[in-house]
Amino acid sequence: MTTTLVIGLSAVVIAMREGEGSVLTVRPHDSVTERTSTLEGLPFGPFDPDGHRTFELALREFVTRQTRFQLGYVEQLYTFGDKGRDAPRADVGAGAARVISVGYLALAPSAVDTQAPDTTWSSWSRFFPWEDWRNGRPAIIDEMIKPALETWSASSPSLLSRVRLLFALNGAQWNEERVLERYELLYEAGLAPEAGRDRNRARGLAAAEPRAVIPALGEPMISDHRRILATGLGRLRGKLKYRPVVFELMSETFTLSALQKTVEAIAGVPLHKQNFRRVVERTSLVEGVGRRDAETGGRPAELFRFRRELLSARPAPGLSLPLARDMAQSASEEAR
Repeated sequence: MTTTLVIGLSAVVIAMREGEGSVLTVRPHDSVTERTSTLEGLPFGPFDPDGHRTFELALREFVTRQTRFQLGYVEQLYTFGDKGRDAPRADVGAGAARVISVGYLALAPSAVDTQAPDTTWSSWSRFFPWEDWRNGRPAIIDEMIKPALETWSASSPSLLSRVRLLFALNGAQWNEERVLERYELLYEAGLAPEAGRDRNRARGLAAAEPRAVIPALGEPMISDHRRILATGLGRLRGKLKYRPVVFELMSETFTLSALQKTVEAIAGVPLHKQNFRRVVERTSLVEGVGRRDAETGGRPAELFRFRRELLSARPAPGLSLPLARDMAQSASEEAR
């Protein structure tokens, strides 16, 4: 028996909205059941080898059709093809076929209202609340995640070591880039609500979309879209440090304070103001435009622009993340 393969495309579209890193989500409509999903998902659609010349062109076309939003910066993330992963059949037309999904990361300078039905911008912290350290170490790690994972991994030294390393326990340092590994560990432990749904579907059982068992463990998404979102957020966090991708999230002119808040909102960690400005100055990635922003609420701040012309002249660096003293002190105290 030959298994039919269907190629789907999923988009992690990230932009800033009201000071928060936000992701574009949709609630897909199933034409068979005539119901709209109770869960949010990422924009997604099928690749038509006859009608689409490239994956990226297909992605741009269906995202615009679904959300009325025009994509800017786009890069390919990963191919997701685990057996048993599901996809909304109305949009992909998969039926009983195996679905291979190609994930993309897209960045936009503003989270404009899409005015499309069942489409919205959602803060990424709704799906991964343990990833936001801007106001210090999230209490949910020590109050809920730590005891649950330590109980689950108690009989396995290797699992316990992973738990402590990924969630910065017992002196381990927090690594903001390992978003996917943390989510997959929670999934493996059965703490991600999607895990129970997927186990039942793998056995051929009907399984409704799950609800968040514990709000602190984040809101579930359709299919494996939270895994794809974790992949995109982790990729973006890592890339901040070696490529100037953060400027794809900025307007044409911006203050250094706005730039820092954008980096913090994506990386999920607080930065040291003076040291961050020194980092920006050393890179020579920005230059003043000779104007000031009078809407900052205090002393007018100088406006800068990204020197985009550098991209064609030489490889441009990213921005290192000088942590705020409180964050560094918290890590030191945890180590003691």
